[in-house]
Amino acid sequence: MLLYQILWKQKKKPIDIKSAEELGVDIKPRIENIKISEPPTRQKGVMVADVAELVQKLKYEAKVIWVS
Repeated sequence: MLLYQILWKQKKKPIDIKSAEELGVDIKPRIENIKISEPPTRQKGVMVADVAELVQKLKYEAKVIWVS
């Protein structure tokens, strides 16, 4: 019941609408778009026959698996 009373009182309070200038806030855009382009198309993926071939490709071609 207490929460309902608090919410009801909040509804009755007037909302002050202020502009950005009144608050001292600068809203000019600071970012300039120089160029927008499509990303390059992706290359076709490679199908592997089994896990061993996948591990070999990851080790030696992609070089994302290191052996200590």
